[in-house]
Amino acid sequence: MNSKYLIVLFLLIFLIGLNSCVSKKEITYFQDSEKDTVLITNQKYNIVFHPGDIITITVSASDLESVRPFNMPVVSFNAADGRLSGAQRLQDYLIDVRGDIDFPVLGKIHMAGLTRNEATEILVKKLKEYIEKPIVNIRLTNFKITVLGEVKRPGTYVVQNERITLPEALGLAGDMTISGKRDNVLVIRDIGGEQYKYRVNLTNDDVFLSPVYFLAQNDVIYVEPNKALIRDSSFGKSTSIAFSVVSSLVSLGLLIVSIISISK
Repeated sequence: MNSKYLIVLFLLIFLIGLNSCVSKKEITYFQDSEKDTVLITNQKYNIVFHPGDIITITVSASDLESVRPFNMPVVSFNAADGRLSGAQRLQDYLIDVRGDIDFPVLGKIHMAGLTRNEATEILVKKLKEYIEKPIVNIRLTNFKITVLGEVKRPGTYVVQNERITLPEALGLAGDMTISGKRDNVLVIRDIGGEQYKYRVNLTNDDVFLSPVYFLAQNDVIYVEPNKALIRDSSFGKSTSIAFSVVSSLVSLGLLIVSIISISK
């Protein structure tokens, strides 16, 4: 084969590969995982309440009448007859900017900074003055996380079961795109009004030991683009046009070389 023809062919292959090559190491999760490996995380999963959280509180006991004043139903106003009617669900409680809720009979109760168990113990202690052997169940109703960047479906997601891991959150968002940087995922967490940033490498097992493996309410996950995408975007439209022109010229060169080779 003519040497000029080979040079032009290799040039064409190089130009195509330059713009589309992504290595396996950049897109594979948990690359150093061994078969049947058991990893034990060194963290405990606990919800901590913050201002802005919305919670429901259910109080129960053997004496149903004694708990009635503490289970406030949602009421609606009937414009037709001017009456108030109770709904089936219980009242939600918004933790205000001071970290308090206004609970029936008991009044102001501070919730911010407490885990679910701590808040439950406080309520049980206060309710014992009115109820024999009270049982308290607290549920966070607006547990949400936000996923941004190089994922298929970026957005804010409400988590019903109050427990989600970082890989599960990425799954909700449709997983990372091929251009997502898997070894440097950013998780932003608000703790006591201060923003903390964590970097997580999803290509090895360290993710399972990360303090943000279990996400907290209002966590923000950002997947940044890899170098290939940044490079492509920095080229701009003019560079894309230039590549098209070069590709066309290369194709034309191939055609000319082929004709010359045949004529010889």
